[in-house]
Amino acid sequence: MRFLRRSSTTTEDSPADEAVTVPETAEPHKKGYTPGKGRATPKRREAEGKRRGPVKAAPRSTWEAMKRARELRKANPQSKDERRAKIQAQREGYAAGDDRYVPARDRGPVKAYVRDLVDSRRNLLGLFMPLAILVFVSLLVPYELVRSYATLATTLLLLAMAVEGVLSGRRITRQVRAKFPKETVRGGSIGWYAFVRASQLRKLRLPKPRVKPGDKVD
Repeated sequence: MRFLRRSSTTTEDSPADEAVTVPETAEPHKKGYTPGKGRATPKRREAEGKRRGPVKAAPRSTWEAMKRARELRKANPQSKDERRAKIQAQREGYAAGDDRYVPARDRGPVKAYVRDLVDSRRNLLGLFMPLAILVFVSLLVPYELVRSYATLATTLLLLAMAVEGVLSGRRITRQVRAKFPKETVRGGSIGWYAFVRASQLRKLRLPKPRVKPGDKVD
């Protein structure tokens, strides 16, 4: 905006009136107004990326992966004894059936009860793994008669195991529903879990059995 101002000392060479430029006043801002920064606000992901630095590329070889693992161990100092103690605690917790360490398929009081029911009885399904070894050995025998008898015996045992597995699954499902009436018990899931548990050798079962064969499970 331009205004005319009369000079205090006028001479012949200077005009009486000269133009003075006055900057326009900015429009008054409302209360709480924050002036802009003049640049876009970075996203949270970009800000975190700048703080953390560039992400390393995936290791291209086993040697490079081992090298990074050593660097991580140095950055996070933890003795071998502590790591071994932690791993040992996890193994012992898994073997004892502690829900903090067992896989999701073995967690909960329902699955623990199913394991007790299976472990309290002797089953033909426990011979499944020895039977598989017997079949493999029989295939190496050069006598056709021996292989024929082995095949027949294997077929009969497999049929007996299948029948026992179905009957045992139904029995265990009934007991579980009576024990946990408020739980949603699916017969197929419980029956298959019991079948897999019974088909394993007793010494190799995890979590380890808490009851002995013949013990009564309430």
